[in-house]
Amino acid sequence: MTTSSSAFSPAPGAPAASALPAPHPRRWLILVLAWAAFTMTSLDRSVWGPAAPSVGQALGVALASLGVFATCYYIGYVVSNFLGGLASDWVGPRVVLTASMVLAGAGMVFFGSVESFALGLVAQALVGFFAGADYSAGAKSISSWFSGRERTFAVGLFTTATSLGTVVANLVVPTMIAEHGWRLSYHLFGAISIVLGLVIAVLHRSRPPQAEGAELATPAAPRTPHLGRVLRSRDLLVLGIAGFFSLWGTYGFITWSNTLMIEGKGIDPVHAGGIVALFAITAVVMKPVIGLVAGRVPFHRKYLAAGILVLFALMLLVFGALGSLPAFYIAAPVLGFAAYCYSPIQNALILDYAGAGDSGSAAGTLNAVWQLGSVVVPTVVGAVFASTGSVYSAFVTLAIGPLLAALLMLPLSGRFRSAAPEDEATTPEPAAGPAAG
Repeated sequence: MTTSSSAFSPAPGAPAASALPAPHPRRWLILVLAWAAFTMTSLDRSVWGPAAPSVGQALGVALASLGVFATCYYIGYVVSNFLGGLASDWVGPRVVLTASMVLAGAGMVFFGSVESFALGLVAQALVGFFAGADYSAGAKSISSWFSGRERTFAVGLFTTATSLGTVVANLVVPTMIAEHGWRLSYHLFGAISIVLGLVIAVLHRSRPPQAEGAELATPAAPRTPHLGRVLRSRDLLVLGIAGFFSLWGTYGFITWSNTLMIEGKGIDPVHAGGIVALFAITAVVMKPVIGLVAGRVPFHRKYLAAGILVLFALMLLVFGALGSLPAFYIAAPVLGFAAYCYSPIQNALILDYAGAGDSGSAAGTLNAVWQLGSVVVPTVVGAVFASTGSVYSAFVTLAIGPLLAALLMLPLSGRFRSAAPEDEATTPEPAAGPAAG
């Protein structure tokens, strides 16, 4: 076992550290574009939380059935995570990011115009299907343009998108709904997504110039994805299951927290939105910090992620037992830290275990598995709440996920296919099970 989480021991057949791309000034623009796309799809997804009660009233949908909309979204999201990962390795992330933003934005506009329950489900599935490809394309971009500890920091910045989208949605959408109705929020954010997609088409590049020049001489560019190599990695498979239970808690909370506070605790909708926004603001600040810390801790990063997940489970139980508005505001930042800050570590580990060549396929495949938790949990929590009438029972259901995820992080090894000179292990880890890749 390696003694440092930042020590990389390449698996057999892994590229040498010197083969990784040299730093290029454009990499920060690439990161900003990938981050902006991920932020917009996260914002589009997070609009549902504060909009759900109004959508239910407008379309005549019972409270317990509102989770079906989120489930339809995540079904589409899971499918396109997988396909988008393969496409990112095959045709490059610029094409995938552009298509994802333009078509997801069009789906948002469509949902804002529907008048029936059935069409609403179709629209949510379409938005999810087109939005889901941007994560793997962004991960592929980071893997191509960044290496070593700088890449861990870049992943931390990139993953602030999920929490920032929640912040913006919960600060803006409740007031927008109160003044203009829920449809405007879907039309507005859909249009912004389309414009951003066109900007990405112009400014993004899939690979650094030196990588492009090097690959012109080889017939492997663009390369066919090697999905089998991803599926044969024990570490990636375990990480996939851990992520499933992690997102069970995170997106279950995002989907249901507004409604549970409004309907179960009597919290005003604007205050409920403010509480969830504060929950997510903490993560926006702390994710890059965790990205920096995770690359420098003197132990395997899996332990840091597991500790955060245990805190997440405990805070869900605490949050579900609260009854006063000030208490919710006090607990929200701690819950926000725990609900999001395991994410940069898990996302960086995907790139470490997969290597740069398979990073798109690995990120897309694992995020598809992760998002299955998001597919199942809205309906499960809705059923628990409807059958028990207990807000606390709903939060207990959410807390089971991160607790199991914490346990699943422990078997991960320290054998990485991606390496950088400053991260190479002085003492390689003995082989334990199948090689990662």
